[in-house]
Amino acid sequence: MATTKTTQGTADFDWEALQLDGYSQVERSEMSDVYEKTLTSINEKEVIQGTVVHLTKKEVIINIGYKSEGVIAANEFRYNADLKIGDVVDVYVECREDKTGQLIVSHKTARMHSAWIRVNEVLKTGEVITGHVKCRTKGGLIVDVFGIEAFLPGSQIDVKPIRDYDVYVGKNMEFKVVKINEEFRNVVVSHKALIEAELEEQKKQIISGLEKGQVLEGIVKNITSYGVFIDLGGVDGLIHITDLSWGRVSHPEEMLELDSKINVVILDFDDEKKRIALGLKQLQPHPWDSLNAELAVGDKVTGKVVVMADYGAFIEIAAGVEGLIHVSEMSWSQHLRSAQDFMKIGDSVEAVVLTLDREERKMSLGIKQLMPDPWSNIDTKYAVNTQHTAKVRNFTNFGVFVELEEGVDGLIHISDLSWQKKIKHPSEFCKTGEAMEVIVLEIDQENRRISLGHKQLEENPWEVFEATFAEGTVHSGTIIEMKDKSGIVSLPYGLEGICPAKHLKKADGNNAGVEEVLDFKVIEFNRDARKIVVSHIRTHEEHAEPATSSRPSRKSNANNLNAINKNAEKSTLGDLDALAELKEKMDKKK
Repeated sequence: MATTKTTQGTADFDWEALQLDGYSQVERSEMSDVYEKTLTSINEKEVIQGTVVHLTKKEVIINIGYKSEGVIAANEFRYNADLKIGDVVDVYVECREDKTGQLIVSHKTARMHSAWIRVNEVLKTGEVITGHVKCRTKGGLIVDVFGIEAFLPGSQIDVKPIRDYDVYVGKNMEFKVVKINEEFRNVVVSHKALIEAELEEQKKQIISGLEKGQVLEGIVKNITSYGVFIDLGGVDGLIHITDLSWGRVSHPEEMLELDSKINVVILDFDDEKKRIALGLKQLQPHPWDSLNAELAVGDKVTGKVVVMADYGAFIEIAAGVEGLIHVSEMSWSQHLRSAQDFMKIGDSVEAVVLTLDREERKMSLGIKQLMPDPWSNIDTKYAVNTQHTAKVRNFTNFGVFVELEEGVDGLIHISDLSWQKKIKHPSEFCKTGEAMEVIVLEIDQENRRISLGHKQLEENPWEVFEATFAEGTVHSGTIIEMKDKSGIVSLPYGLEGICPAKHLKKADGNNAGVEEVLDFKVIEFNRDARKIVVSHIRTHEEHAEPATSSRPSRKSNANNLNAINKNAEKSTLGDLDALAELKEKMDKKK
């Protein structure tokens, strides 16, 4: 019971009526209003300014005019080594009172918040800002701007290519904000933009005074395979590789180095003067102008092979002075060959001047002229009717080209290959690369032509055959082929005759066929055309005259036939392959 009374009494006690501090309720209310007015009105999640009131190694105490002071870790002020008591700094109110009643603020967050607002403003206005290069990264540098890590691409550091990024680390530089990605919180800055703006004015002044032929000093900015870019003080010009030297240049690196200073001459520029063509070789006299005035056609010169082509080689006899040795001037041989068969780039070559045009700056050279011309004594070395050994080079439909020696070729006409064989194409008679005995028939020294013969090495057998195969004589023969309804008959001594179709009828009334061996009578002999026409039907006609013996009556004629027969046998042995092929065809026809 007593406890209940005590609790109720405490609950009903008028604490406001109790004036322990000596102030009335009204006075206390007035004093509370005055105190509240001395405090700053703050909201959470906003940036306000505060004053540094105390510093320790680990903490910085900030007064923001609130009931309690804020405590911030000292490492948030590492960027500011000169921080001292009394400095005004930005702070971000994260919480006015935590569970312990403590005010929670952050300087780092305030800087980040303010920095994003600031960089967006700078992007719009184009204002130049200062940042600190923190470190190098892939493709560029990391820069501290208002507490934000921004990216400075390598291409935006300077107008000229930068080969060493490390020299910029730890330095303060001026930048322009060129791009912001709000989604990924990325900021891109450029130092090159500032330089370009400054150079634009210089560029206008430089290009306004450009003239063709003007000589300027420049710095080698970049070297490529096709030329060199020169910085003319804010304006770039290009020296094409062909304008570096009067001589041939494989790569511009052979002539110039990066960052070197050189004098150049302006060759050309476009109407807007955005492309400037420069020259370096034009500052030197043309080598052709200083070429020895006494040099003339027929003189010997020495030079180095600088360019090779299938059709010839270019020889540099002095820097910028070249002559062409055509492949036809490399050897007396008339056979098609490549210039690479005679020389290669870098070779030192002695040659003879064939043509010289100082106005056109052209020169042709030759090296075969340093060797004896094989045609100079051709009429004595290869006199008519002399016999020689030649090498088969190539064929045409009308004959065989053979080489007697390097630079001396001759032609054997198809009609001069054999007395007896009827040759459709020279490849039937010989092969390329083979050695062949020839006899000189005719020489045309002026046009460098020699007519040769092969059959002339033997006597003309048709003069003997005229008596042996006189009209009316009968000979044994073999039908080897049917052609145009006529039979081709193989006769003695390697000869062939033609038997018209109506003359192929046998005594039994049937027509003779391929491979049949029969007697044939000569009905026509043409020595000039080397043609023999025979008939089988004439050998068995009722009123046919007795067959005349095929054997010659005179002993001298018999000796000639023996010699011819030997030659015919040689020719036949040499044609075994062809005969085998004929037999195969005949077998198929059967």
